[in-house]
Amino acid sequence: MGQSEDLERIALQEKELPLPRLDAETAWKLGSKLRAMAAERDLAVVIDIRRFGQPLFYAAMDGTTPDNVEWVRRKSNVVARFHRSSYAVGLHEKQKGQTIYESQGLSLADYATHGGSFPLSVHGAGIVGSVTVSGLPMRQDHELVIEALCALLGRDYETLKLSPE
Repeated sequence: MGQSEDLERIALQEKELPLPRLDAETAWKLGSKLRAMAAERDLAVVIDIRRFGQPLFYAAMDGTTPDNVEWVRRKSNVVARFHRSSYAVGLHEKQKGQTIYESQGLSLADYATHGGSFPLSVHGAGIVGSVTVSGLPMRQDHELVIEALCALLGRDYETLKLSPE
């Protein structure tokens, strides 16, 4: 699947996966689901769920490093700034042949346009936070988040996942 198709599918994911609310309980359920999936699959990932400016859930699996913490920070900064998936922003920049520094003047030390951070929108409120995973290749980070959101919301992951590369 090409970048354009991925961008279209990510836009659909962003539209189709709003939460009824983003509170501590919702973050706990989503974070716990992600953590259980990571444990079952023996994945070394960091998981972060936040309302912008307020951490709600954090977990680091065995095998992660402080570098994963930095990736989470940088990827979630992209979502906070653009209200789009970090993977979508990265694919868009790649299509233009630019980095986020070149197109937006944003420091690569603070913004990472790699997959794994996804905007959390709430019905009637818009985008209010993000869920971020770091530790896998960026497309897999993104897909783990989508799979967990589908499970939490009772949506069919097969209809929303990215097509195989």
